[in-house]
Amino acid sequence: MASFAVKALDHVVITCRSIPKTVDFYTKRLGMKHETFKSGGVERHALSFGIQKLNLHQSGREFEPKASFVQPGSADLCFITDHSIEKVHEALIGAGLEILEGGKVVERTGAVGRLRSVYVRDPDGNLVE
Repeated sequence: MASFAVKALDHVVITCRSIPKTVDFYTKRLGMKHETFKSGGVERHALSFGIQKLNLHQSGREFEPKASFVQPGSADLCFITDHSIEKVHEALIGAGLEILEGGKVVERTGAVGRLRSVYVRDPDGNLVE
């Protein structure tokens, strides 16, 4: 039995082929905020939303320590919004993104219970729900 319990998720790191393309996708399509910060004297990039963020690693130039087997397109991310799923669906179609699952809104189960979801892929092929 653990002597402590995890409270929340602070950030996730995604490895990308192109930081500018990744920033463009998540800021323009999903409304995240691009941030830069210094860590170890090196400029870093992140995408913030709510009280969480995605830290970005450039493929081939990842920061240490890192996961054992990093590669672009290996993430499966699910985000929550206050907007209706219909509005999200319309916005993603309007942005020219391919909607997976037959182009439809689908029923799923997440950490908070039942979800209505729309699936797309980011520029690296990561699954975005």
